[in-house]
Amino acid sequence: MDAQTQVESAIEVAFSPTADPNLKSQAYTFLEQLRSDASGWQVCLALFVRSPPPSEVVRHVSLEVVNNAVQSQKVDQQGLEYAKDGLKDYIQRRYTSSSNQADVPALQNKLTQTLTYLFASLYGSTWTSFFDDFRSVAGNSENLGLANPAGTLLYLRILRSVHDEIADVLIPRTQEEQKRNNDLKDLIRRGDAAKITNSWREILSRWRQIDLEIVDLCLRCVSRWVSWTDISLIVNPDMLQCLWDVAGQEVPPNASNTDQGKVRVSAIFTLTEIVAKKMPPADKIELLRFLNLTNVLAQLVATPALSDYRSTSKYDTDLAETVAKLVNTAAFDIIKVLDNESIDNGIRSDAEELFQLCMPFLLRFFSDEYDEICSTVIPSISDLLTMFRKRAKAGNGLPAQHAQMLQPILDNIIVKMKYDETAEWGAEDEGTDEAEFQDLRKRLHVLEQTIAGVNEGLFMQTISQLVANTFNSIDVGHNNVSWREVDLALYEMFLFGELAVKNGGLYHKGVPTSTAAQHLVEMMSKLVTSNLSAHPHPAIQLQYLEICVRYYHFFEHNPGMIPRALENFVRFIHSDHAKVRTRSWYLFYRFIKQLRTHLGADATTVMQSIGDLLHIKAELPTEKDDDDSSDVNDSDAVFTSQLYLFEAIGCVASTTHIPLQDQTFYARSVLDPLISDLNSAVPAAGGGDEQAVLQVHHVIMAIGTVAKGFCDWMPGVSSAGPPPASELSAQFHPASEAILAALESLRSSIHIRTAARFSFSRMLGVSGARILEQLPRWIDGLLPQTSTRDEMATFLRLLDQVVFGFKTEISSILDSLLTPLLQRVFTGFSEPTTGTDDMLQLTELKSQYLNFILVILNNDLASVIVSPTNQGNFESLLSTLEHFCRDANDYATARLSFSVLTRMTSIWGGPDLPIAVNGADANLTPTPTPTPALPGFDSFAMTRFSPLTWTLISSPSFNPKDAQARTALGEAATLQWTILRKCGAQYESYLAEQELPSMGFGSDVIGQYVQKLKSADSREWKKFWTGFVTRARGG
Repeated sequence: MDAQTQVESAIEVAFSPTADPNLKSQAYTFLEQLRSDASGWQVCLALFVRSPPPSEVVRHVSLEVVNNAVQSQKVDQQGLEYAKDGLKDYIQRRYTSSSNQADVPALQNKLTQTLTYLFASLYGSTWTSFFDDFRSVAGNSENLGLANPAGTLLYLRILRSVHDEIADVLIPRTQEEQKRNNDLKDLIRRGDAAKITNSWREILSRWRQIDLEIVDLCLRCVSRWVSWTDISLIVNPDMLQCLWDVAGQEVPPNASNTDQGKVRVSAIFTLTEIVAKKMPPADKIELLRFLNLTNVLAQLVATPALSDYRSTSKYDTDLAETVAKLVNTAAFDIIKVLDNESIDNGIRSDAEELFQLCMPFLLRFFSDEYDEICSTVIPSISDLLTMFRKRAKAGNGLPAQHAQMLQPILDNIIVKMKYDETAEWGAEDEGTDEAEFQDLRKRLHVLEQTIAGVNEGLFMQTISQLVANTFNSIDVGHNNVSWREVDLALYEMFLFGELAVKNGGLYHKGVPTSTAAQHLVEMMSKLVTSNLSAHPHPAIQLQYLEICVRYYHFFEHNPGMIPRALENFVRFIHSDHAKVRTRSWYLFYRFIKQLRTHLGADATTVMQSIGDLLHIKAELPTEKDDDDSSDVNDSDAVFTSQLYLFEAIGCVASTTHIPLQDQTFYARSVLDPLISDLNSAVPAAGGGDEQAVLQVHHVIMAIGTVAKGFCDWMPGVSSAGPPPASELSAQFHPASEAILAALESLRSSIHIRTAARFSFSRMLGVSGARILEQLPRWIDGLLPQTSTRDEMATFLRLLDQVVFGFKTEISSILDSLLTPLLQRVFTGFSEPTTGTDDMLQLTELKSQYLNFILVILNNDLASVIVSPTNQGNFESLLSTLEHFCRDANDYATARLSFSVLTRMTSIWGGPDLPIAVNGADANLTPTPTPTPALPGFDSFAMTRFSPLTWTLISSPSFNPKDAQARTALGEAATLQWTILRKCGAQYESYLAEQELPSMGFGSDVIGQYVQKLKSADSREWKKFWTGFVTRARGG
């Protein structure tokens, strides 16, 4: 079997869907070897050009091997010439007008790619006729595009491929590749550019007679090449006339996807690329004037597809978007010239004239009902407004012709912010459309802010008038005010506050802070007193609530408006519309929390009005809850929203206007039903009833949320207000007991533990020190043997707050619970770790464990760690610290561990000893001896703690250049520095005679080391230590 037959057979087997898998594997292996074989490409080339040809898949794979060899520069000069001749002969045979044997498009693309790689290697030397060779195949000037369509398409595909290889700016290239490409472009400009552009003109001049696929490909070549070709070769009367003819042709309605519609779009896109060509300001303005662009735009906009059929189903959106891109590109360049302070007045005058002619088209497409078309011109609108704002800030003011542009631009922005007439708010199947519309609104709002920066008065007046007119129309009972118009007014009002409060707030000393703030206050007054809240559409109802919550400062200064707003809130939290109802629960909570001190007598009314919403009925999730639809009706989402009501009622019931006796009554009124419900559900939950388990979970979370609403105070947080009265705290004790009873019964359920931990964190404030007596039971219930590392870490974080907040009361309780708590944590450390999630949880548990020990040490509770009760566990604690200090794979944990050891040394090492620096204080007699708080701790620190600094940096994986490693080094240095202050000369001797010699350091190094350690400035020592370690590690 010869080489060609062998390769052909291997390709057929490799790509055959019915071939034996073992044979396919062997074939793939053979083909991989063929790719790496220095001469394999020659066999494949011969196979590709063979006549009669093999199958299409064989030819495609063969050409791919050739392609790969040429691209990767595995072919020498002689081989390149051989490949060139072989492919030229192949094209002469198959692509002449008489052969009719052109390859399929996919194979043509691979062929042009291979030819392009050969071009890159040979055009500058032996294949200077590259473009002429393929042009001659396509035809001559008399029949180009007509005589040989297949050859013409191949010629154009090659031109497109050459551009992509040497001039596509989106492809990253090495410096060497960029230099090669620049050289090739220079060669083309000097040699073939004129002939190539002439061939385009010849093709386009007969565009009505030739295949439109050829016309389209030709236009795409022009649009690509224009960015780096001499503009005069393309922008001339003959070529422009061709482009205008193709761009201006009449296309039947709904035919934008036909070949005729496609070439029209391609012609306009080509004009856009011509306009976008980079050039000096004067040349750009001259180009735009020569193109007669405004007349072209006028003719395009006047076509039936964009004028007569606008607002109908026949409207050609593809054409509109393409023309909009042309408008945006032209406007961008004109604005860029106008914004250039260095241009002369003549150029500026010409640019201004062009811009005035272009502005109507800019506004035409900016106001287009299709958001995609509007978005196309937003960049140039943004640039224009930015230029205006820059001039306004400079104090120069805007010329009249520019100032008068602001109002129509603003009017169009407002119109585009309104929901489309076909839009249905809240429809689940329109989620993507809604997200895109809201994104457009955000972009339009940026434009509004820019206009406000140019002319704040104009902006304020326009928005205020819009809002006032809308509210007035509602109040007089106009039935023609659509929800979309009302939504627009409320949306603009919601955003208007950004301007109104930009100086720090809505009010200052009881009066609005600015004119904008005054406008907003007037809008808010009208909002609350109008009939707008009675509007039936859910979008309007939610907007009303959102605005009231956002601008709650208005109600602080106008408390008389609060009852009317509260009445509406209460109505909406009972709404039949699921989305309004659940969202308003959250907004109601926000409103109540911010205004709780202003409710007065309304507090009681509010509590009575929402009592019916506090009943909890847990529902197991269904398959519908798990799909991608809206979560409005999802049972978990509904309960999460309901929790805000429990917190809201706590906020209302605990306001300062309500006597303590009434507060305790309201607390019992809310908690007693929850406790009863909880006690009733626990037996069924213990029997495995999933719904009962979920009910217990929900009730526990509700109790914790009520507690959070009743009390803002948290232990250890100075800014959280006063602690609760003991009478109020007592009301939550039965609830805490009920939760503990449920937890003890259902501790095996992670859901119950999660809910209990949630409530524990929120009951700390309202329970106060009373919760400490229950702490052992909380720990026992929340950290059973089945608890996860994540649960342990989360609970340790809570205990940090408990220890810090109750440090004066917790000593005895902490003494009794510390050992069992730490033993549970130690068990978590020893559990097997599989996978990334387990590793992350272990790292977090280590961090929280070490932080917990530091909290104990930093709050005068260190004696608990070494008390008779916990002394037996002290060695295990130290062992974990030593282990973490040695771990060079977790620098953050090592750093924390060294911090713990340093703090222990500082506490238990006794008072600091005077340190003799460089022979100073040598007259001190006798030498001071350590007096540790714990007997023998000085020796313990020297022999157990100090060596740990070396075990960390001795690890093969330790990298002193790593940022986290350097922080760990800093803590290790602090440990040694602290040990010296506690142990004095004993530690000096220990370092000089034992520790450092054992590390292999000489006496000179040891002497310098000890002297640096004795430095009074710990920062100087850390700097030395870090450099010392880096040098010792060979860094």
